[in-house]
Amino acid sequence: MKPLVLGIAGGTNSGKTTLTQRLARCFGRQVTVLSHDSYYKRHDHLTYEERTQLNYDAPESFENQLMIDHLDSLIRGESVECPVYDYTVHNRSEQVEHLDSAPVILVEGILIFAEPALRDRMDVKVFVDAPADVRILRRIARDVRDRGRTVESVMSQYLNTVRPMHELHVEPSKQYADMIVLHGGMNEAAYKMLEGMILQHLHSWQEGERD
Repeated sequence: MKPLVLGIAGGTNSGKTTLTQRLARCFGRQVTVLSHDSYYKRHDHLTYEERTQLNYDAPESFENQLMIDHLDSLIRGESVECPVYDYTVHNRSEQVEHLDSAPVILVEGILIFAEPALRDRMDVKVFVDAPADVRILRRIARDVRDRGRTVESVMSQYLNTVRPMHELHVEPSKQYADMIVLHGGMNEAAYKMLEGMILQHLHSWQEGERD
């Protein structure tokens, strides 16, 4: 039986990662998470200052073919060595993360619905939505706290690339969603619906293994 591939997209700090992590914690090893952010392209040839000026919110900033290849491997039941991105230096690290296949694969990221080859591999597509002012406040808090950024650098990046790319690529990709989750990742009604969907798939998976 094929794994259930569930895509969870949305704008920066909309709550998509929160929703993804809640589902992952609930189902443990029955779920594998594949994050689009892990597949930012390497930029070893650039200085740190040059890397800070790149547009990380455009579709071409990701190594999408590698992610597609890894997703295909997971769907076939194979393991993959996933890249690890280091936000503090704006570059992919030398480490990799070993991911095993699972009955449920959660694919998460801001632009996963904007890439047709990724989108077409998803059985269910969920778009997590939140107001822009809420998202930028969450982003400032996160980037200053967890990524060593200044408030000024976060605001500059938001105005120069994040907001324009959201309007150009992320928001239009909402049209491909099967479900739109309002109020971010703590929407309990939406969470329960997804939890029930996964439980139903896992029941069918276990029945298939017994046959």
